[in-house]
Amino acid sequence: MKQHTIIVGAGIIGLATAEKMLREGFNVLLLEQGKVGKEASWAGGGILSPLIPWNYSEAVTRLTQYSARIYSDWTSTLHALTGTDPEYTKCGMFILPPYNIKAAMNWCSEYDIRMHLSNLSRLIPSKNFEAINRCDRMQQAIHLPDIAQIRNPKLLQALHQRVIQLGGEIIESCKVQHLIVKQNSVKQLQTSSGRFAADYYIIAAGAWSTQILGQHAHNLIIKPVCGQMLLFKFQNPPIPAILVQNSSYLVPRKDGHLLVGSTSEEKGFNKQITANAKKQLMEKALTVLPQLYKMPIIRQWSGLRPASPQNIPTIGQHPDLTNLFINSGHFRYGVTMAPASAEILTNAIMGLSQPIDTNPYQAGWINYSHKSRHEV
Repeated sequence: MKQHTIIVGAGIIGLATAEKMLREGFNVLLLEQGKVGKEASWAGGGILSPLIPWNYSEAVTRLTQYSARIYSDWTSTLHALTGTDPEYTKCGMFILPPYNIKAAMNWCSEYDIRMHLSNLSRLIPSKNFEAINRCDRMQQAIHLPDIAQIRNPKLLQALHQRVIQLGGEIIESCKVQHLIVKQNSVKQLQTSSGRFAADYYIIAAGAWSTQILGQHAHNLIIKPVCGQMLLFKFQNPPIPAILVQNSSYLVPRKDGHLLVGSTSEEKGFNKQITANAKKQLMEKALTVLPQLYKMPIIRQWSGLRPASPQNIPTIGQHPDLTNLFINSGHFRYGVTMAPASAEILTNAIMGLSQPIDTNPYQAGWINYSHKSRHEV
């Protein structure tokens, strides 16, 4: 018998969860307060790895590594079934100085990740790399050749199509106002489009998740952090791989587009783009790719990341409400973690064994220390 499930939020996490649950035979309705896939999921760079992966906890590594292993097959299947190519590309990633080489080598050895050191000017003898890194030319970049990227809007389009193909229903411009709770379970959702009832409810609303949970959020910390990005267009990709320096990055697309990101601004739900952010992003990008000085900015945009302590999302059952689940708080890495998070959440509902230890993804309900709250 099919179980009726409502998912609140139709971004990358909501869509991926819906697609997985539909394949498992669930009847799924998604409620989206805006338009499908038009918030943080659309706005990101699509790098399928943490920027400096050895700087993150084991919980983040475990989830991102598992997701990376299944990403190629997942997107290949979506492409075949929908005709929309998410443009999964194993382009590699170069991490430019400054970096902690000992930490990098230890992390790569522990998780069996290929890496080597490369001199970019020798590796890529191109005018595109004149004066690359105005940092010390004697230093080298860390090359992680197996890191992949995805084109966010294409992936969201493919997932949207696949959810509809599988019989999923989506209602846009539907804002959840509050949960109607009785006897330790959710009975209905009160929304701007009326009331909806289901057997299971899943909150996958990104930065808005705790607002929707209201008093049932308990100590869960998920808050909006604005990230702004710039877009350039070249005739051909100006760089062959993702370039990362500290928290800044350049992502080349196959059609010549180049993304430059990103800021990290705590200003509530304000997504307004700013001249100051544009200047900040340009200054950082120019130290890596000076030829951008002559290129026009095609577009500037922003998104609200669902920030959580230590970048660890909350995935699984609510501690008090038996039929309420959450899949949120992925901060920078919702796209990166999407297929793994969808699998974990679906397994939790179905009572199946998990592919990895999922205990850390329930820790969000615990009251964090004062120090942890400031590490978001």
